[in-house]
Amino acid sequence: MAEASRFVHIVDDVPELEGRSDGPVLVHSLEGFLDAGNAANLAAKHLLAQSSGRVVASFEVDDFYDYRARRPPMTFAEDHYESYEAPRLVVRLNHDAVGTPYLLLHGPEPDMHWEGFAQAVRAVVEHFDVRLTVSMGAVPMAVPHTRPVMLTNHATSSRLMIQENVWKGQIRIPASAQSLLELRLGEWGHDAMGFVAHIPHYVAQFDYPLASTSLLESVEDVTGLQWDLTGLREAGEAKMAEISAQIEDSDEVRDVVQGLEQQYDAFHRADPGDGSTLPLAEEKNLPTGEELGAEFERFLAGLDRPDRPEE
Repeated sequence: MAEASRFVHIVDDVPELEGRSDGPVLVHSLEGFLDAGNAANLAAKHLLAQSSGRVVASFEVDDFYDYRARRPPMTFAEDHYESYEAPRLVVRLNHDAVGTPYLLLHGPEPDMHWEGFAQAVRAVVEHFDVRLTVSMGAVPMAVPHTRPVMLTNHATSSRLMIQENVWKGQIRIPASAQSLLELRLGEWGHDAMGFVAHIPHYVAQFDYPLASTSLLESVEDVTGLQWDLTGLREAGEAKMAEISAQIEDSDEVRDVVQGLEQQYDAFHRADPGDGSTLPLAEEKNLPTGEELGAEFERFLAGLDRPDRPEE
């Protein structure tokens, strides 16, 4: 673990975690690749707004961060540089709505030294005797905003799974620091799992708080932690109303959404007990990629226009 000590500084004196019969949960959400609709970041910000606790572990961000790829903001005032917003990758000791302590790892996804990052998180897990590590993420998918948010759950052991995923099979995907961390924690004998929300691809570049709510509700289910999610739910309802209003202006976009609804419903009508792959809707009801791009270009421009009401 000598390599880990190079990358992270851990606080020794944390009385809230001493003398407990079970270890804390570590929830983590990293800004960057695995966060369509800003869903995981919104969830983390919601938790921080309710309990922005003390930092109990701090990672050497200079070893992980590519400053030229993601330049941090700073302020220039008339004739001088006034402030600089340095990136931080930290673990905080937070408390839920009933006072239960938990750890929250948040900050930018490491650009490099992923193995070193995983070792550093392992040091945190073992130092605080973490019983379960849970990640939050989101990816763009061909799903409609008019249906409940679908989640893919994954874990280092099948006993940690809380639901069966709706699709079967194996795919090759781009790796992330979060996914590698879960893989390594499992290899080191630590329980780790996570949830990935499916975000409608036509709004994936905008905030999608409805998915943030679903992510945190699932984390509540597996950890026993409790949070007040009222603000997120209200933000999600407002966003749904905004999207619906934009879609009403376009017959073409409504047709595309209807095709996605048919595909979504076909998945949920299928009988997973027969061992077969869940079917898609009939091809004639689904647009091509080029058609999707053309129809949603105007829709996205409407969501992003400067005169639209603020959230």
